[in-house]
Amino acid sequence: MPKYSIGVDFGTLSGRALVADVGTGEEMGSAMLEYRHGVIDERLPTGRKLGMDWALQYPMDYIEVLKETIPEALRKSGVSADDVIGLGIDFTACTLMPVKADGAPLCYLPEWKDNPHAYIKLWKHHAAQDQANRINALAEKRGEKWLPRYGGKISSEWALPKILQTLEEAPEVYDAADYFIEAGDWVVWTLTGRQSRSAGLAGYKAIYHKRDGYPSKDYLKELHPRLENLIEDKMGCPVSPLGVKAGELTGDAGLIGLKPGTAVAIANVDAHVTAPAAKAAPGAMLAIMGTSTCHLVVGNEEKTVPGMCGVVEDGVYPGYFGFEAGQSCVGDHFAWFIENCMPAGYALEASSRGISPHELLTEKAGKLKAGESGLVALDWWNGNRSVLVDVDLTGLMVGMTLATKPEEIYRALIEATAYGTRVIVENFRESGVPVDSFIASGGIAAKNPTLMRIYADVLRMPIRIAGSAQGPALGSAIFGAVAAGSARGGYDSVFDASDRMGRLLDRTYDPIPANADTYDKLYAEYKALHDWFGRGGSGAMKRLKKIKKEAVE
Repeated sequence: MPKYSIGVDFGTLSGRALVADVGTGEEMGSAMLEYRHGVIDERLPTGRKLGMDWALQYPMDYIEVLKETIPEALRKSGVSADDVIGLGIDFTACTLMPVKADGAPLCYLPEWKDNPHAYIKLWKHHAAQDQANRINALAEKRGEKWLPRYGGKISSEWALPKILQTLEEAPEVYDAADYFIEAGDWVVWTLTGRQSRSAGLAGYKAIYHKRDGYPSKDYLKELHPRLENLIEDKMGCPVSPLGVKAGELTGDAGLIGLKPGTAVAIANVDAHVTAPAAKAAPGAMLAIMGTSTCHLVVGNEEKTVPGMCGVVEDGVYPGYFGFEAGQSCVGDHFAWFIENCMPAGYALEASSRGISPHELLTEKAGKLKAGESGLVALDWWNGNRSVLVDVDLTGLMVGMTLATKPEEIYRALIEATAYGTRVIVENFRESGVPVDSFIASGGIAAKNPTLMRIYADVLRMPIRIAGSAQGPALGSAIFGAVAAGSARGGYDSVFDASDRMGRLLDRTYDPIPANADTYDKLYAEYKALHDWFGRGGSGAMKRLKKIKKEAVE
């Protein structure tokens, strides 16, 4: 009798469940649900207005995903809950929430529902940049050995800046919170009744090291006197490695259509969990492309890489060091252009042809030659995650004239994201981390041959495509099968599970030498702009952002 595992992928705007055959990785059925509250970035549900760069979420949306998508995916698959042996989840990160000792989110409580700090701070909450700057400055001053593991600078997206912001701006919320916990760990706690902390989430987002632990009490005390006992008082839970069982579904399992006792895996990062689904071996860069892009490389040694998001032992695969970098704006980049800049005539043409605006612009952009637009752009519409690690950087387009067409701008935006990826690849190689091959995963990679052709030419590397359009969900299902173990029909090793359940398409995009030569020239222009605006040549972007903030507040 076949056995099955379920992966639930919690993204930025929605969650989805996937039922996978444990023996083959075949995707039997899936379901998706958009979050009712979406990204809360303008006003709280109570109506209270938020400031600039806030991005919050509401935890009940995650519970609704479990209750709606798992039964629906099972119904579509025809699989019985009796044959489901494991459940794994992945999450955007750092997505941090303050909770009470029993796991109750503070924002559920009447006395806190109008306080924004009581809500979940989503990964792209950037309002803690001032705190991140001070965290980095103090760590550099003290020579903290953890700082180089994060490329010399942590982001405002990480856990500690968000916690410090809460303490400084809403000390009453900090006091009321018994724990600060990643949303992924909280969902696992809700499912199993046992609190756990994921080594992946803690390592990449909370400055946790397998041997050294969290930042020292001395450092935290100097950062803020009330943070001295942060770890013991508000994050005091053992950290568990990936691939182990966090617990089993409780008696409430029926609410999500499963059976009590079903194994639940330790939570994972949405991008990282895609690695086994895409069969990403050491030395292969895996780019998980969506609204943003996460770049992962697995190596045998811990290396210091300037501007990387982090290196964590066992953070992707047991026994290896997982390196992470990223771009904050990729799919968001293209969506911004469609929503704000696409001419009405183009929208009418797309509608009359029965295709999406993205398909129309991609088609038109794909007919252009490399360099034909005369444009070069910087891909910083949502700041720079790697290698500059600066959310205050903004977008730039150079070369526009009265003859510039929408498809030329759209192609320049695609090319900008490819150049940003090349900066990351070269940065890893220069730091001694091999990048021998490239695998792309996600809906953009699977559906947009024009984009992948441009990436292959810009990178001068062949590009393989992950075989599942739902890589994170399949990866979570793989870890769910590992949590169940071979005794229940699963696996005792993520490598064995990946070998059987992971997949790659037969399609490969090879670079075209003539295009690559042209892109070398354009990349040189991109890199000059990148360094001028990003490394101190001009502070115009930050000054403009400051003027805007002063005007709207």
